[in-house]
Amino acid sequence: MSQQGYVATPPYSQAQPGMGSYPTGFGAPPPQSHYGHYGAPPQPFGSQPAGMLKPAASSPSGMPPPPVSSQYGSSVQQNGAHPQSFPPPPAVSAPGMSPYGQPPQRPTYPSMAQATPPTQQMTSQMSAMSIGGYGQSPMQSPQSPTSSAAPPPFQMPSPPAMGHPPLSPAGLQSPAMSACPPMAAGPPMGATGVPPMGMPNSQAGLPPMGGGGFQQPAGPQGFPQQPGPYGGQMPGSQMAGPQAGAFPGGFPGGAAHMAGPPQKKLDPDSIPSTTQVIEDDQAKRGGQLYTTNLRGQVPPLVTTNFTVQDQGNASPRFMRCTTYSFPCTADLAKQCQVPLATIIKPFAKVPKNETPLYLVNHGEAGPIRCNRCKAYMCPFMLFIDGGRRYQCAFCNCVNEVPVQYFQHLDHMGRRVDLYERPELSLGSYEFTATLDYCKNNKPPNPPAYIFMIDVSYNNIKSGLVKLICEELKTLLDRLPKEEGAESSAIKVGFVTYNKILHFYNVKSALAQPQMMVVSDVAEMFVPLLDGFLVNFQESRAVINNLLDQIPDMFADTNESETVFAPVVQAGVEALKAAECSGKLFIFHSSIPTAEAPGKLKNRDDRKLVNTEKEKTLFQPLRGVYEQLTKDCVAQGCCVDLFVFPNQYMDIATMGNIPTHTGGSVYKYSNFQIQVDGEHFLNDLRRDVEKSLGFDAIMRVRTSTGFRATDIFGAIYMNNTTDIEMAAVDCDKAVTVEFKHDDTLSEESGALLQCALLYTSISGQRRLRIHNLGLNCSSQLSELYKSCETDALINFFAKSAYNAVLNQPVKTVREILVKQTAHMLACYRKNCASPSAASQLILPDAMKVFPVYMNSLMKTSVLVGSTELSTDDRAFHRLSVMSLGVEETQILLYPRLIPVHSMDVASEVVPAAVRCSEERLSETGVFLLENGQSLFLWLGQACPPDLIQSLFNVPSLAHLSPDMASLPELENAHSTKLRSIISAITQQRPNSMKMVIVKQKDRSEMLFRQHLVEDKGLHGGASYMDFLCYVHREIRQLLT
Repeated sequence: MSQQGYVATPPYSQAQPGMGSYPTGFGAPPPQSHYGHYGAPPQPFGSQPAGMLKPAASSPSGMPPPPVSSQYGSSVQQNGAHPQSFPPPPAVSAPGMSPYGQPPQRPTYPSMAQATPPTQQMTSQMSAMSIGGYGQSPMQSPQSPTSSAAPPPFQMPSPPAMGHPPLSPAGLQSPAMSACPPMAAGPPMGATGVPPMGMPNSQAGLPPMGGGGFQQPAGPQGFPQQPGPYGGQMPGSQMAGPQAGAFPGGFPGGAAHMAGPPQKKLDPDSIPSTTQVIEDDQAKRGGQLYTTNLRGQVPPLVTTNFTVQDQGNASPRFMRCTTYSFPCTADLAKQCQVPLATIIKPFAKVPKNETPLYLVNHGEAGPIRCNRCKAYMCPFMLFIDGGRRYQCAFCNCVNEVPVQYFQHLDHMGRRVDLYERPELSLGSYEFTATLDYCKNNKPPNPPAYIFMIDVSYNNIKSGLVKLICEELKTLLDRLPKEEGAESSAIKVGFVTYNKILHFYNVKSALAQPQMMVVSDVAEMFVPLLDGFLVNFQESRAVINNLLDQIPDMFADTNESETVFAPVVQAGVEALKAAECSGKLFIFHSSIPTAEAPGKLKNRDDRKLVNTEKEKTLFQPLRGVYEQLTKDCVAQGCCVDLFVFPNQYMDIATMGNIPTHTGGSVYKYSNFQIQVDGEHFLNDLRRDVEKSLGFDAIMRVRTSTGFRATDIFGAIYMNNTTDIEMAAVDCDKAVTVEFKHDDTLSEESGALLQCALLYTSISGQRRLRIHNLGLNCSSQLSELYKSCETDALINFFAKSAYNAVLNQPVKTVREILVKQTAHMLACYRKNCASPSAASQLILPDAMKVFPVYMNSLMKTSVLVGSTELSTDDRAFHRLSVMSLGVEETQILLYPRLIPVHSMDVASEVVPAAVRCSEERLSETGVFLLENGQSLFLWLGQACPPDLIQSLFNVPSLAHLSPDMASLPELENAHSTKLRSIISAITQQRPNSMKMVIVKQKDRSEMLFRQHLVEDKGLHGGASYMDFLCYVHREIRQLLT
């Protein structure tokens, strides 16, 4: 069956000289695209012609490049090398020869051989584009020269104008270039004046590659050479590089065409829009009931509001997949390279209008499990022999039904009590675990929370210690508790520290709290057992007394050095002594430099950015920290770290403990109470109040034919199957990748069961089970039809962020681009109806995948810019590793909401617009949120009455720059905007600090880096440029 996806016409096929601003070599593909994750054995795409162009420059897997593939002739040079070092091609002035030395005798590949002025070409292509529907047959553009099916061979003398633009200083387009209309308000496409990031020697004015260019190996390929893959431009090149053959279906004729009349403006609306896709899904499936009774059905998008009714498969709130139809064979999986993965959020919040999970108690006998594979009883099990035996759906083993569990079958072969038993009729449910599932076969104690406050000079001076102590007095009343319980069973304890640790006895019988000091930080121990961990309700008076005293006790401190590892060690020891699991809340302000285990030194070296050693900036230090992580996980001790740095802190190392214990890192750089205080307190409140499970261990079982291979998240893994988490909360997600180990059958599908054993907040041991059935198909079109872009990008983000620990960032980016092109090329080749090569055809379910992928490559972790702080990059990397699908979606494509035109009478949040500078207007006010930051952007010409009603000041000029929140004013605009902000913040797991940005202010830079459809501030292509680049890669794969 041929299925047509999203069709777009030519402009995607250009070689973009100005894809610029990616670091050199972005996109140099590995010799063959990798399947799935980084470093797997490479798989060729279909049958790969010998002449497929792949640069020989960087091959991540370390394999020699294929023989005919040197993109750079024999002397492989990195971009930025001087052109003189290339041997001039023979006969460069032969008639009909493009100026880059591409032999003329290959007009065979349609529409590739013309040297057209790119600008004009692009516009005519764009104007001819009719990207209307997403699912129709390919739309042919009008028969303009752009889509001529069999274009004439090279008919042009070498166009002089092609070689000239690079000579004009970077930043100025030659007249010939100005015909190209600006796209997304950036510089004209293909005429970027920006020298690419990370290329010291791309100054303006160097000679272009011109005739000294590339010698292309003879062979069938009609692909032009690309100077430095992915936009690493040649010195000063605005148009250097092989524009000659780069554009499909060009106009015959040469330089004379370059300075034609001004062209129509490019329309960015003609490329797939994320906001449109989100709106369409909301319109189609919003507000509906989604029942999970069918195997392999694709749920609504994460951005859509819908209600789930569990009828045998887990709700998409708990499990989402990259595709809901797995390919039947490993060969098909390798061919399409779509990763097969599921993102599991085992503790996801269930909305009030949906049924909470049932708790099933099978008494002493415990849950019913398969004898062979240990899968738990679930709706997939098949009862036979009159109900006396059942066949396991995961390993096909036939098991006896225990006597007490026996029930007769009806005429359909189903148990009579099917709908009375959650484990037989629902996708998600819980079992009460027996003592066999508990440590040392005895029931666990309720967990404890220990608050550990750094009382060094910085934290006292900033007022942070006082702020924390004041907040805890009221916050401890809101510790999480079981449904229906009167008060929380969680115990609390307190530690303060700088170079030494102070423990507090807050037993309810005491009149005053007692302090005990441990100054020997090398051999950590807990100086008291009784009175350290207490029930807050019982010891309230003593605890409040202590919280009043702490800020005064250390008011005159001059101690600026701190320890860190011994603090975590103390927490673990305290939980060990109390024989319980729990959580440490550590409030820390500086790199731990005091003499003690785990002492750190400054290893921030930005000279390593864009080198082979860049990965060391993300790698944690091992030794003490590695052992500490193990101890935490073994004890069920989760660490939440709140850091308040004024300089480098080595987040890569310090944040590694929270990341492997199911905890979180919260970071407030240059903390000031009036600006950041409320933001921090909101985070702390959410963190203390959220529901979670402790001392958790998770396993993902699969039916035969495939298995879990790679697992990413805030987890610890001692072996290949057990996913250990000292704690798991409602925001943490684990991403699991699967690989085939046999053929899957279309009939039985692919089944998943995620089982999580944990201790509840009341100290009860439980098992939480989520089951999901997926389809299997031998048709790739089925796989592409049931893909989920948001889940795919979650998988790619985590696998890429995991890969940067072992591979250069540049290599990781190349693999991402390669795999994107490969997935889309496979669709084009196997599923789409035939159409002109110059058309970009995208699967309907993945039509906005490129915008997310491009956005991922512009994140601080992957962009490789020396302007970004190492700690910020490490922090971003760690925080993304445990995000769910909803969080990665909004992070990579923020919501940009026009506020000036909102309907103040309506309840709904206004529709978002595309995330590009083009959508902003000088008279407008826009709200941008990505789940981590919140910006309110004010245009220069914003109407004074709007400013008055929002901020209570007469004009923009009167607005104070460090305003961190909106004043509460009694008018419709103010009320509506505050209600929008409050609705957004309730949706997100973290609180967001609001930053008010005036147009053309310095703070606008921070805001602009979130406009992901534009060129990146620190490097990275615009969405339009990236699409063009990917299309070129696809065509290369298909020739």
